[in-house]
Amino acid sequence: MSRPTRNLPTEQALPRFVECARRMLDPVTPEPLRRELEPQLLQLLPVVQALGLFELFEVRDRALAALLRDEMAARRGLYAAA
Repeated sequence: MSRPTRNLPTEQALPRFVECARRMLDPVTPEPLRRELEPQLLQLLPVVQALGLFELFEVRDRALAALLRDEMAARRGLYAAA
């Protein structure tokens, strides 16, 4: 079972983000769990982005990279519209 990400301390956001990503990419992870992990991963995205993760590292998995890129673009669009 996955752990909630709401109100997660900043210092725990990066390891939790990596844990969610790894579990999502693990071929033995059941699809229902992947669907549960995805919103948790995306919820942590602003924190890990602010920490500069994507300035240092590149996501190699194409599907995960596209998911994160689309979410970042959507968030930029929301902030630009505000």
